[in-house]
Amino acid sequence: MQAILSLIYVFTFISWSTFIVILNGILLPFPRSVSQAIIRVWMYVTMWLLRTIVGLRYEIRGMENIPDGPAIFASKHESAWDTAIYYLLDRDPAYILKKELLRIPLYGLTLRKAGHIAIDRAGGASTLKQVIRETRRALGEGRKVIIFPEGTRSLPGQPGTYQPGVAAIYKDADVPLIPVAVNSGSFWGRSGYMKYPGCIVMEVLPAIPQGLDRKTFMKELQSQVDGASERLRLEGEAKYSLQPATEVQNK
Repeated sequence: MQAILSLIYVFTFISWSTFIVILNGILLPFPRSVSQAIIRVWMYVTMWLLRTIVGLRYEIRGMENIPDGPAIFASKHESAWDTAIYYLLDRDPAYILKKELLRIPLYGLTLRKAGHIAIDRAGGASTLKQVIRETRRALGEGRKVIIFPEGTRSLPGQPGTYQPGVAAIYKDADVPLIPVAVNSGSFWGRSGYMKYPGCIVMEVLPAIPQGLDRKTFMKELQSQVDGASERLRLEGEAKYSLQPATEVQNK
């Protein structure tokens, strides 16, 4: 039964998302705020579809750790769920994302209009300078920047490989850098279409103190994000009697 519900959700999600992308394409001449508002509506409806069709809810903990002004979220990345949820935390987020997404017809134009920061993951030092420059611009506009330090999705329960670019951004930006943990991979896998009922938990952790050296910062960031994500994974899998996600993914 869950497989059927997951398929229904996927079909409904694709249909709804296609409509939103087309609508945003039509409204490209309007200000960025219009595009961002439409994406927020898309996210609210997407969460409603997940809850209604699949039985998958969400909970956000640590809202008190989110500052009013510009900030950087350094987030664990376990599923596609992580990539849009920040629209429910901020009206005008700026994601650091791979530039390949900009090549998707119409969707790429929507990403450009939203003012996200596209990077060439094979670009080396020149790419890092570009990311720092564009992050500085987004923060100067009062926006919150979202980065996934692992660079790609990781399996629940497995420590990630954190890329050094996040340390350069942390050093350059004079704003809070906030670690974020999730357990989304236990319910929404890295591959395949299956979605499982339960509750995805995102936990916003206290900001990492400013002024740490690179090595200390990287160690602190990974310790906090991976440690909290593992705690959430165990909590979720025990509460909802889920098979460990690592076993599901390796089948």
